[in-house]
Amino acid sequence: MAAQRGSDALTSAPSPPEPHRGGEDPLVSYLELARVMERASRRFYGVLRAELTMLGVDDIGPAQAMVLLAIGGTELSVGELLDRGHYMGSNVSYHLKQLAGGDYIERIASQRDKRSARIRLSEKGKKLCADLREAGKSYERGLSRAAQERRDLETAFQTLLQLELVWSNAVRHGI
Repeated sequence: MAAQRGSDALTSAPSPPEPHRGGEDPLVSYLELARVMERASRRFYGVLRAELTMLGVDDIGPAQAMVLLAIGGTELSVGELLDRGHYMGSNVSYHLKQLAGGDYIERIASQRDKRSARIRLSEKGKKLCADLREAGKSYERGLSRAAQERRDLETAFQTLLQLELVWSNAVRHGI
C-alpha cells in the first residue's frame, strides 16, 4: 500500500452521511452506526483484495487473509480462532481448508484426540501477514498524520471496542 495510494484514498473519500437528528433521539442511531461499520468493512475488504493482487496472491481472498492475521504468531485451536475472529463455524472451516490447500497454515493433530487439531501459520502465511502489515503502514500514516488525528483514531478504536462489548453482552444476556 504505497503512501500515495493511501493518501489518494483518504482525500477522495466520500463525505459521511448526515446522521438522523430529531427530538430527543441520539445524533447517530446504533442502526446508522452499524450500517457505516458494515460499509467500511466492505471497503476495507476491497482494499485488502487490491493488496493481495499487488502481492501476487490469487489463491485466497480478503476473508482468508483476515483469518491469517487473526491466527498471528500463535498456535491455537479452531475454537480459539472462532473466539478471536467471531466467525461462524462453517465459514472458518471453509477458510481453513482454503488456507491449508494454499500452504498458508499448518495443522497439528492432537496426540490425545486425532479429530482435534491446532493450527499455526506456515512460513508462507507468516510472510503474507508481514507483507500485509507492512502495506498497511501507509494507510496508518495517512490516517494519523498529526497528534490530534492519532488521538481521534484511538478514541474511535476504543469506542468500537466498547460497542462490540455492549452488543456481545446484549446477545449473551439480553438487552
